Amino acid sequence: MQVQETGFEGLLILQPRIFKDERGAFYESWNEATFKSLGLDLRFVQDNQSISHKNVLRGLHFQHEPHAQGKLLRVTRGKALDVVVDLRKNSKTYGQHYKVVLCSDKANMMWVPTGFAHGFIALENNTVFQYKCDAAYNPQSEDCLIWNDPKLGIDWEIKNPIISSKDEEGKPFDNLDTAF
Repeated sequence: MQVQETGFEGLLILQPRIFKDERGAFYESWNEATFKSLGLDLRFVQDNQSISHKNVLRGLHFQHEPHAQGKLLRVTRGKALDVVVDLRKNSKTYGQHYKVVLCSDKANMMWVPTGFAHGFIALENNTVFQYKCDAAYNPQSEDCLIWNDPKLGIDWEIKNPIISSKDEEGKPFDNLDTAF
């Protein structure tokens, strides 16, 4: 497993070793011992999956403490532009965002520790996005940062994304009240 630093404390891009032959390909997406050797002692309690049409934007979601979630993200079919925003007030990268394209062909993954809002936009039809969470979903602690907040300056690379009414009602960054 190769690890790439992102410049955001704790936020990592992970590239598993892929074994390919005439039959196809194989890789380990999760191995507790491998992740421990990388300094990531993770315990997951929930797996999530979404299937999205091209240009569907989901996010930017997070949960407040004490139910904040760390997430191991990957795309198992298709391609997505993945975006996180650092909500940790004592972080050097507070209020900044990070973007990466996750795609099934590359099998790349991203570890997002607690304290980040997360969203993505599907770049292909039937994009399957999967993530392992280290805390369970808790609807009372759920929140949403508005995807197009000018303060964040996120270029989603799509002019007219398809967005749920719930995500359209996300809060501006300056109106968030977080304990991260």
